[in-house]
Amino acid sequence: MKSSSSYKLEKQIAIQAVIKASRLCRHIQNNLHKADTISKSDNSPVTIADFGSQAIINSEILKYFPKDRIIGEEDSSKLKTSPKLIERITEEIKKVEPDLTENDILTAIDNGNADQTETGRVWAIDPIDGTKGFLRGEQYAIAVSLLENGRVVLGVLGCPNLPWEISPGETGTLTTQENTKLHGCIITAIRNEGTFIRKYEDPGETRVRVSRLDDPSEAWFVESVEPSHSSHEKTILIAQQLGINKESIRLDSQAKYAIVARGDAPIYLRIPIGEYREKIWDHAAGSIIVEEAGGKVTDIFGKSLDFSVGKKLISNSGIVATNSLLHKHVLTAIATTLKN
Repeated sequence: MKSSSSYKLEKQIAIQAVIKASRLCRHIQNNLHKADTISKSDNSPVTIADFGSQAIINSEILKYFPKDRIIGEEDSSKLKTSPKLIERITEEIKKVEPDLTENDILTAIDNGNADQTETGRVWAIDPIDGTKGFLRGEQYAIAVSLLENGRVVLGVLGCPNLPWEISPGETGTLTTQENTKLHGCIITAIRNEGTFIRKYEDPGETRVRVSRLDDPSEAWFVESVEPSHSSHEKTILIAQQLGINKESIRLDSQAKYAIVARGDAPIYLRIPIGEYREKIWDHAAGSIIVEEAGGKVTDIFGKSLDFSVGKKLISNSGIVATNSLLHKHVLTAIATTLKN
């Protein structure tokens, strides 16, 4: 594994890719048509922005790191059943990357087909994390991470709609600005080098750290908008165990990790429904961003997240991300709640 300072080029290219993909997504979000969305086999929505964002990111990464592998959320099989969608995606991508042909785009999407993460360099890409939030005109993230020998060494989150400050009680109704300018933030982390935030239009970075709150009764959660993604009922019971009275911040996507990393919330919970196992592209970038900001990320049983076992976190159940000072309190409250 390279020394951490050697990942500066990877960070630069990842940010470059995220900015391009964000411009594409913002334009599509402001001009989205019903026909631009299809359903995947699990009935979750996917838009032309998901496909287009993955094509742009994969193309950018492999231009600079052609020997690396990529695990991306999307593939072009569903897309290929609709020539009109391919035409729409190509039209939108050319506004950002005019040299990419239709064939280039389909190939780039399918270059995210790696499935082994134990050895070597593998990028985990979520082209639009929080597609439902994207469709509502609310929060979503563009997530890019690099794993080396199963360990996350770099994370970049582009959050085009995320305000610079969020208070307890604010919810997923935080919406996009009605123009093409990117008002949100990009948050990044390299292993052992800290977490930094910047604006889309300004490359200047500011280091961020988690909150220093150590009294669980004064805390609050950030959690998913969708109750199907995390058990809201159990979160309420866990809050009662901790003596928490403040309302949760509810947001789509890995923007929740960004919220914890920059100190806007001390706890992020994702309590699994049934036997569900998380996808690595939903957590790789966010987890290193919280950890490098001084936080702690485990599953609900306190186990470290194991990104070496492929596309899913099959060795883990759920997610707990905190400012580290509250982590043991939260794990104890979870254990008590699940036992009852």
